[in-house]
Amino acid sequence: MSDETASWHPGEIVPASGIYACDCGGEHHWSTDVKGHRFPPLPSGCSGRSWTLQEPTHPENHPG
Repeated sequence: MSDETASWHPGEIVPASGIYACDCGGEHHWSTDVKGHRFPPLPSGCSGRSWTLQEPTHPENHPG
């Protein structure tokens, strides 16, 4: 699975800085995360299970 299509669970290490969205399908829960930090828990009431990269903050450093 490539980084472009991968998803990460709360508590996992962020592979690339960027804006991530939950996978609930509502596109209403976003998180800006920094490479090397851990993904935050999903918001209360969110039916999603993981985070997916929507927009890298430093595309020149993004693997893929």
